Parts: sequence; C-alpha cells; structure tokens
Amino acid sequence: MLSEISSRQDKRVEAGVPARAGAGLKPEHVADILETRPEIGFFEVHAENYMGAGGPPHRQLEAIRRDYPLSLHGVGLSIGGEGPLDKDHLQRLAGLIRRYEPGLFSEHLAWSTHDTTYYNDLLPVPYDRATLDRVCDHIDEVQQTTGRQMLLENPSTYVAFEQSTMSEIEFLKEITRRTGCGLLLDINNVFVSSTNHQRSAEAYLAEFPVAEVGEIHLGGHAPDTDDAGRPLLIDAHDREVDAAVWQLYETTVQAHGPLPTLIEWDNDIPAWPVLLAEARAADQILARSVQARSLQAGMR
Repeated sequence: MLSEISSRQDKRVEAGVPARAGAGLKPEHVADILETRPEIGFFEVHAENYMGAGGPPHRQLEAIRRDYPLSLHGVGLSIGGEGPLDKDHLQRLAGLIRRYEPGLFSEHLAWSTHDTTYYNDLLPVPYDRATLDRVCDHIDEVQQTTGRQMLLENPSTYVAFEQSTMSEIEFLKEITRRTGCGLLLDINNVFVSSTNHQRSAEAYLAEFPVAEVGEIHLGGHAPDTDDAGRPLLIDAHDREVDAAVWQLYETTVQAHGPLPTLIEWDNDIPAWPVLLAEARAADQILARSVQARSLQAGMR
C-alpha cells in the first residue's frame, strides 16, 4: 500500500502554485476537468470536504492532484474563536496536508464555534489586543502542528465593533509580524466591506501589506440595502466577479506583480465553461501585469 501511494505521488505535478488563475474544485465539474484537462493554474478545495478517510471525494481529488497544484482552504478552524482550537480537527487538517501536499494553505480571520456548537457562518472579530493575542496563539498552534505557513484571509464585514482599538490593516500587519503567517487577499471582501462601511476600497488596498500575500481571491457579491436605504453588499459567491472588483484586482497586480488568484463560486454553481472563463479573464489581467512590468523594467 505504501509503495502504491508513493508511486501515485511520484506522478504528481510539482506542489508549488504558480502566479496564475485557479478555480474552486466542485464535484459537478470533476468529470469535465478530467476529460478536457483544461489549461489552468491550480485548483482550490475546502479542507472540510475531504476529512473522511476515503471514498469518491478522495479518488477524484487524487486524480486532480496528479495533474494540477492544489491550494487547501480551511473554513472550520475558528481561528478567531474564544475557545481552544479543536485538536481532532487540526490533526485531520494536518493529515490532509501530508496526503495532498498543497502548494498553499489558508484559513479565515473569523470564528464559527462556541463550546460544542458549530455555525455555518464565518463571524467577525473585534480588533483589540485580547483578540490579537488569541488569534496569534491559534495561528502559532496551526503552523506548528501542520509544519506549514498558513495564509490568513481578510474578512467581509457588515458591522464594526465599538471595542476595536486598531484598524483591520493594523491588526493583520501585527499578526504577520508576530506569527510569520502570510495573508490571503480577498479583493471582493475588500470591496464588500468598504461599501458596507462607507470607506474607500482603493485606500484600503494602498495600505494593505501585499508583500505578505500568497494568494488572491476574487468572487461575486449580491447587492442589497440596509435599514437606512444605504447600499449593502453580501459576500455571496454566487455570480460573476463584479466589474469594480476586476478593476481593483488589475490595479493591485499592476502595482505589485502577479500572484496566484482564485475564482470563488460556491453557490448557484454554473457549468464548468462559465467558471473557466472567469479564470481565464483573471489570467489575461495577470499577463498584462507581467507585460507592463517588463516594459517598465526595460525603460529604466
């Protein structure tokens, strides 16, 4: 059995994730992907969907992993939770990382558990010293257990905490300084939060520590209004990337260079060609950024 596993791993592509566009891997797309072998940078999967020991999900993922790099995205660690991390969950996560050797591994700046209750939502945290200490302790534990650097994703938020004593940017910078973790820059989350809090997404991104970013996320959001009739955006992941988010993305990669970029589409999932077209649109922007930076370098 060990020799069979080793043989399968030997046939895998390199684990590193290129500075290309990728897509979230959905079960309904696997047959099309394996048949057509599309030219795409990588696939990303939610860790919690693969915490069983075997079965069709693992057979499909192993087949994908032989041809494509993977990014592993956790949604259930509850990094911002007040209680200790779930040790069993963390060990299963570490096992997945050993099994599939993802090029990138990420989690959310959020909490989703309380005592023995698990919520389906990723809930926000206040940006204060006590929360900072707790989040850093949790990230240290995750990185020590997995033996890997973790990327932490900036959240989409709808409310602000009165007890916050620092900005989100200050909070994220301090986390990376103390733990050595990287960041996952979700540009749709930036646009959603900035709209909801009536601030400038451009100003937020200008201050963001992009040097610490290992991956970018792009996704769709749903427009709504709050009780006062002001614009309210929901991080829905149920449609194409908005034109304003594409523009923010292009500005970011033009300024800082190409980075692995995921198209997130988790609800009302379209046919595979629709999702692939979104990834190719991101690849075109990445290619333009490379060309522009080469041209600038040649003019110096």
